[in-house]
Amino acid sequence: MKWMKGTFLLLAANILIMVTLSLTVPLLINIVLPMFGVDLRGSVDLSSLVWALVLGFGGAFISLAFSKQMARAMLDCRQITQPQSHAEQIVYGSVQEIAQRLHITMPEVWVYESADPNAFATGPSKNNSMVAVSTGLLTHLQEQEVRAVLAHEMGHVYNGDMFATTVLAGLMNTFVYYISMWVRRFFAERDQAMLGFGLSIVLQIIVSVLASVLISWFSRQREYGADAFSAKVYGKDSMISALRAIDRWVTHSQVEYSSQDALATMKISGSSSGFMHLFATHPPIESRIDALERL
Repeated sequence: MKWMKGTFLLLAANILIMVTLSLTVPLLINIVLPMFGVDLRGSVDLSSLVWALVLGFGGAFISLAFSKQMARAMLDCRQITQPQSHAEQIVYGSVQEIAQRLHITMPEVWVYESADPNAFATGPSKNNSMVAVSTGLLTHLQEQEVRAVLAHEMGHVYNGDMFATTVLAGLMNTFVYYISMWVRRFFAERDQAMLGFGLSIVLQIIVSVLASVLISWFSRQREYGADAFSAKVYGKDSMISALRAIDRWVTHSQVEYSSQDALATMKISGSSSGFMHLFATHPPIESRIDALERL
């Protein structure tokens, strides 16, 4: 029943957030804000807030619960259960070794077809997860570099990054839904339902963009944490070497990582420049190397 642990923690977190908001929002609206001359009484609908929480966290929860299945469905991949080659033994053995060190359930190990040297980890919890590497990673990186990348992914698993990202996404979704509902209700009560509908759509887009900036920032921070975890397991030089090898391939191939990649947040490599850096799921590789060298 270990696979239920992540689900239970997520549900518990959602319930605690809902209970907290249910208690604090009426207090804020009815007592605190009026003390400062701000009267929102009658403007805020608690039932809308509850529905926004259900919708916001519901979508995030479904994504987390089925993250492994969705990742496999999007990729041409095969599971390693009995390694058939030296490369597969490196991948499977490294994941197994780190899982044993951390005293967590061995993640599923997969290899997917892609020239891009990349890898990712996903799953509802650290005891119900999967780690996948691309064929390009096995082709272009040396053995110790592959091990460092796998340690990076196991860092995501052990640190609970998938769960934390889900909770943050749920909170952002809730905020977006609630703003939209509040605007529609506000204008509907004034017989301007169509205007309210149009404004709610515009606001939903604007707030969603702002929320994605915050989620992307959090994603970049967790990459530094996973890099540091890899440095603890196999040494920072191996992780630095792996990042440089990936960077060489990206530079040589002139690849532009797309923010539309459904798995972009999970993968080890990917970045953007200029204004789009705000929406990048990963820091620039040179920044990651600098952080590792300072360890």
